[in-house]
Amino acid sequence: MAAFDYNEAFSRNIGWFTPAEQQQLRQARVAIAGLGGVGGVHLLTLVRLGIERFRIADLDRFALVNFNRQAGAACSSIDREKTAVMAAMARDINPELGLDEFPDGVHAGNVDAFLDGVDVYVDGLDYFVFETRRLVYDACRRKGIPVVLAVPLGMGASLLHFLPEGPDFESYFRLEDGRREEWPVRFLAGVAPALLHRHYLAYPDIVDFAAQRVPSTGAACQICSGMAATSVAKILLKRGLIEAVPRSMQFDAYTGRFKHVWRPGGNRHPLQRLAIAYINYRLRRAGKA
Repeated sequence: MAAFDYNEAFSRNIGWFTPAEQQQLRQARVAIAGLGGVGGVHLLTLVRLGIERFRIADLDRFALVNFNRQAGAACSSIDREKTAVMAAMARDINPELGLDEFPDGVHAGNVDAFLDGVDVYVDGLDYFVFETRRLVYDACRRKGIPVVLAVPLGMGASLLHFLPEGPDFESYFRLEDGRREEWPVRFLAGVAPALLHRHYLAYPDIVDFAAQRVPSTGAACQICSGMAATSVAKILLKRGLIEAVPRSMQFDAYTGRFKHVWRPGGNRHPLQRLAIAYINYRLRRAGKA
């Protein structure tokens, strides 16, 4: 087996990045919490970008139900810790990685250690873990760490950035403005104000926020990863415009549509209130609210 050589391994990145920028990426540290649908693909994509230092966290193990979308899910990884599996896959691409594993997930007792010295945080957390997501976002804000959030939606993705100088998690999503049972609805309206994916759900009976069950596709996770990795590179290299919330974007490969959205006030914006009402209406019609 040929010896690993960083410069050769990532030489095809040169052109889109200068040699000096590639070395900047190499020295950066990225944290990813959640290594399932999007998080695992984020990790491998960023490793191939040439980033060499990571903090990764997940308290779950792979299961058969993960096979449709999760990069580490395979017959050989069933019932194995996601952090261990994804760390091995990442090191198989770059054996020189500096990679710290947090197999107990992120919580109040380790969030500061998880984010220590981190340049960018990429959110790969499960849709429904609102308390953990808010904990990490608040810690990122205190530490001045940009947050990149790419959410798989149908056969497309939305992209949001939370920057230290912009609106924080609660002032954008306004979860506390609604009942706890409505938090998944408010989160969906916040991450996908355009709702470009709403017309082609073939079997709506499967959607059940109360049971924390929503459909997913691997295609959407792959799209998320490309969008998120591009944002990470732009942030780390200070190249190009990064628009923070209340601006967001959504691309839907199924409909071929792409939309930039601006919602000042986040979920308190009148159009967001309409979106929340629409989602609640659809759930009531399906008997899920």
